[in-house]
Amino acid sequence: MTSPLQQKLKITGPTVITANRLTDGVVVWLKADGGWSAGLADAAVVNTSDDALKLLGVANADENRAVGAYPARVEIAADGTPRPVNLRERIRVGGPTIALPGAA
Repeated sequence: MTSPLQQKLKITGPTVITANRLTDGVVVWLKADGGWSAGLADAAVVNTSDDALKLLGVANADENRAVGAYPARVEIAADGTPRPVNLRERIRVGGPTIALPGAA
């Protein structure tokens, strides 16, 4: 029997797993070794729902370091690095869209 998550998760291209670091809220990306990185270039990229579910399992088992894990679509640039596809992920990678108080 297929779980409801497996029925809903449809991967249509390169995908990474992202979350927020528990200690400070920084956006992090799941690496192939199961660790987390603040750099998208270090993220493990998968192309199937099964592989994404495996990575989500790893991510969700590590909620002492990162929370709110979910799959995010990426495109692979000419230099081989992943780049965010949608606006939400571009903002998460690039930081706030407004100047924060105290920022120079």
